[in-house]
Amino acid sequence: MNAAIEAAALLLTAVGVVAFLTAYATTRTIRCALPLLLDFLMAAGLIRLAGVLSWSSILLTVAIIAVRKVAAFGVAEKNTA
Repeated sequence: MNAAIEAAALLLTAVGVVAFLTAYATTRTIRCALPLLLDFLMAAGLIRLAGVLSWSSILLTVAIIAVRKVAAFGVAEKNTA
């Protein structure tokens, strides 16, 4: 079961990278592409938590969520300035 969860998380990460590259190539703005990548990475982290509940996987998921929040705040600040 853990192997299937790890494979699903890896596949979701790969799909996120492809989606990021496609969005960036289409729009040429990091504002649209970066949140998309971070959402996929967060989903992969949450799936990984379903397999093995360890402190390293929890901290990785928390770090991804924190980066996403900071990036979203930075993009919002850039749009209003």
